[in-house]
Amino acid sequence: MAFVIILIAVGLVLILAEILLIPGIGVAGILGLVSLGGSCFYAFHEFGPTGGTVVTVVNAVLLLGLTIYVLRAKTWKKLALNTNIDSKIQFFDEHKLAAGDVGVTMTRLAPMGMARIDGTVYEVKSLEGIIDPGIDIEVVMIEDKKIYVKPVEKDF
Repeated sequence: MAFVIILIAVGLVLILAEILLIPGIGVAGILGLVSLGGSCFYAFHEFGPTGGTVVTVVNAVLLLGLTIYVLRAKTWKKLALNTNIDSKIQFFDEHKLAAGDVGVTMTRLAPMGMARIDGTVYEVKSLEGIIDPGIDIEVVMIEDKKIYVKPVEKDF
């Protein structure tokens, strides 16, 4: 009897894994059905028609219960990723900034990052590769609400 119970448990776990973890008709679902069918066959062989019928009915009820549980909306809500995007678009007055304004990078620009220009922090884009934090930069142009910068060339 323990072998029948183990086959039923393995079959249900494999079918549940097929439904929730490995979508599609794959090896886990087929093995789960084979395991449930094997439990019915073994019960008919070892315990006769009465035991086989009881195991078959138990398999059907458990499979129906599993299907109802999986199809409930709350089951999928528990598995779904619930994240909110709370980022905001950067709005800035293009008349405050102009080509030639200088600032300093606050984060690494690879090629996007943050920089402080005239006391205000902006998201900027590097024209010339990666710029490390703390480097002096110069605004090259402003186009489509994007600020393009390059490192300030220092004369020695």
